[in-house]
Order: sequence, then structure tokens, then C-alpha cells
Amino acid sequence: MLRKSFLLNLLIIFAASVYGQKREIHILAVSDAHSAIEAMPHVVGIADSLRALYPSLLVFSAGDNRTGNPINDKYTIPGYPMVALMNMAGFNGSAVGNHEFDDFSLPALCGLSTFRYICANMTAEDSTGIKTVPYQLFDVEGIKVGVLGVTQINPDKGTPDAHPDVLRGMNFTSPFEAVKPYEWLSRKCDVTILLSHAGYQEDIQLAEENPWLDLIIGGHTHRQLSEEEPLHNGVLITQNRNLLAQVTHITLVVDNGKVVDKRPEYMLTRRFRQKNEVAQAMVDYFDEMPYFKEVLTQAKTPFTNRNEIGTMVCDALREETGADVGIMNYKGIRFTKLDAGDITVRNAFDVDPYGSNVVILNMRGDELEKFIIQYGRMNTYKFPHLSGLRAELTIDEPGSNDIVEVKLTTEDGGKINRKKIYRVATNSYVTATNKMPLKDTPTVLNITTSDVFMRYLKKQPFVDYSNKQTVNYNTK
Repeated sequence: MLRKSFLLNLLIIFAASVYGQKREIHILAVSDAHSAIEAMPHVVGIADSLRALYPSLLVFSAGDNRTGNPINDKYTIPGYPMVALMNMAGFNGSAVGNHEFDDFSLPALCGLSTFRYICANMTAEDSTGIKTVPYQLFDVEGIKVGVLGVTQINPDKGTPDAHPDVLRGMNFTSPFEAVKPYEWLSRKCDVTILLSHAGYQEDIQLAEENPWLDLIIGGHTHRQLSEEEPLHNGVLITQNRNLLAQVTHITLVVDNGKVVDKRPEYMLTRRFRQKNEVAQAMVDYFDEMPYFKEVLTQAKTPFTNRNEIGTMVCDALREETGADVGIMNYKGIRFTKLDAGDITVRNAFDVDPYGSNVVILNMRGDELEKFIIQYGRMNTYKFPHLSGLRAELTIDEPGSNDIVEVKLTTEDGGKINRKKIYRVATNSYVTATNKMPLKDTPTVLNITTSDVFMRYLKKQPFVDYSNKQTVNYNTK
């Protein structure tokens, strides 16, 4: 009896001493990969190396794993190459970025991912096929880790910045409202983490309102943070610029069930020489798709800004549909630069990867002016690209995004005929997200803007848009 009592006391003392020791958990975090599959062999190599030192390494993404590389985004199952590489890297979870909804591909990817998509501020009807969880618990060698997730919400729309059609059957709430009810995770777990695709400023607010969080792995705004980033209300916030240019190795020190130290280490992905060769072979396989290498035309001069490219796409919309005016949403043009030389199918999808359909509208001149100005919301990041019209935008001061005056003219500088009926070609995202009631019922064509763009390019012996942008900026 004495011996049993002695052994029991010894076990209690041993357990107490182990529990009282400071212990570490290690996390590899990425954000806004945007289909940068060519960087994934380096990311997998980093994960392999860290896992050799820390076998219980956790790997998380803050969302927007896809949209940015047509090799990934236009695959048979859109987004699968990136998911296959994330599976190889051993990801444990991902936030749902606003681009996860693109191409209706999330339902298929939920089933093909070996990790869960974690999001507390969305629910999806069974008919969507989307399977997410609001939070997930992990046991890291006896340390309990609770991971919560939120996606970005546009306050004007109450939904993520995605085409409304791909969000059918889903309901969203504010990330600020969604996080607070999960404070109980901090009592159940030793470590509490938020995977946030809400944006940097929103992450700061989330930290201020929820000091029970230990760590926010952030995304959406592509902001490159550093080791000097201060704690926000005691909460560590990390985020990296897009395209996997950098990743974060995070060390959390846990003592008696509490995180007592937090250390981020930002790593330049491509400077890490130890690539995973199997991952590289996978990338090479996905990259060898002849369709994307087809040359459509030649660029005589380089494209140096988004508006030059936007003007070309709007010209394509206008000429291929016989419209008087072409309109594209500002961020419907994803690339800001194109080199002189060959323009390939891949380049065309790089420019316009979203798959929105072409839409035709008939609008009187005064309605068209109002439509363009209202859609632009007096902001340079919102003002659309144009063809058939020109826009002179006056901004407050150099570097400002606020527009104080808009002057719309015809291409030759004349006045818009306010009584004329104009045939307008745009995309389904523009018509779905505009705030002005439309008198004409939009005619949706069964062709995407990227297909129209490529059809236009094939007819051109070369293109030259140097200094030909139709939207120009002046300072007040």
C-alpha cells in the first residue's frame, strides 16, 4: 500500500513538473498565395526543414490560395494544383478568402483538401456542397490549440468581394460579431489562434476587441509585416505580401497553459535553397499545358500600368460586340504590367482570370454618365476602365485615391450626347455590383470577357497601347 502511494505521488510530481515547464509550438503561416504554384516547392522545402526540427509543426493559410495563375485557376478542377501542393506541404487548415469562391470551385476543393477550411462568419446551405467549420482544435504534444477563422466582408454589401452569383446559398456575418462568441476557446485551450482574411486594419480592431486571442494570422491586404510589428493589445498579428514572396515561422512559448512569448520570423521564400523535388515535379507537370503557351499576338511596346491594359480589354469588349462603349471594373484587370513581345493565352488569363460573362446594356447618354460616375464611387481604386469614352479624373493631391471631379468625354474630346441610346458592353460583375437601378434589362451573353479578349487579340497583328489609356489623372 505504501509503495502504491509512493508511486502515485511520484507520478503526480512528475506530471506537475512537466506541465510547469515552458514548451514551444511552431507554426508556418502563409497568406494570399494567389495560385503561386511555382513558389510551392520552396514552401514545401521550408515546411520539411522546420518539421525535421519540430515534428509537430502546424501549417496554416490565411486564405486566397487561388486566383492569379491560369495554370492553377483554369485546371480541369479549378484550383486543384494549389490544393495538391498544399496537401503535400501538410497544411492543417486554411481561412476562406474571398477568392476561394471564384469559379464555383470551393465545393470540389473542400473534398480534395486534406485540411479543413475554417470560417466562423459564414454558413453554407447543403446544396452548395461547401463544407467548412467555424473552428478546429489541435493537440500539439499535449498543448491544446484552438483555431478560429473569418473571411473578409465588404461593409457596403455584407458579403465578401466576390461575384454575387458564386455566393448563392451562403450567409455571412461581420467578422467582429462572429469572433466574440468564441471566447470560450481561450478557456478550453492553451493557445488560441485566428486565421483572418479580413485585412490588416480589421485585424488590429479584432485584436483590440478580443485580447483573449494569442495570435492572428492575417491576410487579404497583402501587407508585409516584420519582426518589429508591435503586439496589438497583447495579440501578435502576422501577414505577408501576396504570391508567397515571404512566409512566417511563428514560435509560441507556453507556460502553465498560457502563452508567455510570441516570436515571428519572416522568411524570403525563394532564398530558401532546399526545394522539395517532388513538389517541383508536380509544378512542372501542371505547367506543361500547351494550350496556355499559344501566342495570340505581339505587344509592340510594354504595358506599364493597369489602365493601359484595361483600355485594351475594353476595346476588345466594344469591338467584338459592336458596342459603342466598353466598361470593365477596375480590379477586373488583375495584372498591372505586361512585357513587350508575345501575348499568350496564359497572359490573357493573367489579365482577366475571373470568368465573368459579357453583358450588353442599352443606356441613354445621361444615364451612362451617371452609371459610370456612381460605379466609380469617386475613388481611383473603383473607377472603371473605359473604351469609346475618356475620363479625366481630378484628385485632391498626389498619391490620393479620392476623386474630387470627373469629366467624361467622347474619344475625340467632345460632349456625350445625353439623349442618344448607347450600346454598352461590360461584364456580369459590374451589373451585379452597381448601385444604380437599370432601366434596361441586361442581356447576358454566353461568353466570358477573357474569351472575347482572346478573340480580339487573335485578330491583331500587334498591339500598342503606350500612353493610350482612356482614364487619366490630374491633381487639383
